[in-house]
Amino acid sequence: GGSRRPIEEVMGDIRGRIEKQVPGIQIETLQLMEDLIGDLTAVPQPIEIKLFGDDPVALEKTAKQVAEAIGKVNGVVEVVDGLRVAGDAISVRVRPGIAQQQGLDPAAVAGQVEGLIGGSSATSVRIGEQLIGVRVRGPADIRARAAEVANLPLTAPDGHVVRVGQIADVSIMAGQKQLTREDLAPFIDVTARLEGRDLGSAMTEVRKTVASLHLPPSIRVDYGGLYAQQRQSFADMTMVFAAALLLAALLLTLLFERIAWTLAAVATVLLSVAAVFIGLWLTGIELDVSALMGLTMVVGMVTELIVFYFSELDSEATIDLAALAEAGDKRLRPILMSALIAILTLSPLALGISRGAGLQQPLATAIIFGLTAAVPLVLLLLPSLVLAISSVGHRRTSA
Repeated sequence: GGSRRPIEEVMGDIRGRIEKQVPGIQIETLQLMEDLIGDLTAVPQPIEIKLFGDDPVALEKTAKQVAEAIGKVNGVVEVVDGLRVAGDAISVRVRPGIAQQQGLDPAAVAGQVEGLIGGSSATSVRIGEQLIGVRVRGPADIRARAAEVANLPLTAPDGHVVRVGQIADVSIMAGQKQLTREDLAPFIDVTARLEGRDLGSAMTEVRKTVASLHLPPSIRVDYGGLYAQQRQSFADMTMVFAAALLLAALLLTLLFERIAWTLAAVATVLLSVAAVFIGLWLTGIELDVSALMGLTMVVGMVTELIVFYFSELDSEATIDLAALAEAGDKRLRPILMSALIAILTLSPLALGISRGAGLQQPLATAIIFGLTAAVPLVLLLLPSLVLAISSVGHRRTSA
């Protein structure tokens, strides 16, 4: 009988309780579909701040500073500073004086230890059409445990055998940080998720927050994650939209050979696109890649309705108001039915009724608002534009 709480508020409450009861645990709260898409793109976090630098100490310090700063931004949750522990390391520190007495140097020791533990490629064997590398390394019983590294045998230049522990100090270095590189440059990625806030406004505030930290000059900042993918997708989809509009204009010009008709059609399509933006604003849906796909589809659908209308006109005769009205009367039912069928088909997606509908809700909403506006635009505005542009062109020709 109580009021329903928003999902963001519920998940935030659950996260807070777990963090209080189990300190140090890393929590991720997200929808299943979002998680699957994130795994496919390899960058599931909406916010990813990449910090590049050659000094590991400065990188770690900066990562903690950035993580703490963006954690105070409204709507930014589940901040991870990127300092991931990869595991323990075995340190072999050669004692140069003793090693020289045995005729060895640190480079020779490192090479032989690497050959015994990791192995070295000796030759290749052809199996079918492939060359398979053959790696030679020490027996498993002398390299199975870290404690046995000190007992690994090394061969001196004169042939006698020396144990690693005789010329080097072997120890375990616990808690080694994970090393990450991009284009051979070491970096640490600070990631976070969003809760109850759109990506665009959140990233604007995050960028301002990072810029106000006055990071060291040796640290280079780059932004990745879904934010970078969205920017790239927006650029690609903008090119697709422009290409679709130009191709639609070219098609109308080739079909009817009337520049005035093409200009009127392009203006009608652009007004339908404007209606899409208004619809997204009214419904509170963000302009994402799905909405841009719907925007591009609106261009094709509205162009189809315009072709329906123009097909009733005689492109070789003089266009007057009576001919335009007659064409609208004949094509009223086909245009209404075509738009209505598409709107009714996409309504479940726009309303978020079916499972997974939220993923394509922006696309469906964009198409519905575009077609809803296109019907009166094609039947009422398009004839007026055709008549007006044709009259202007006729007066210029007469002059």
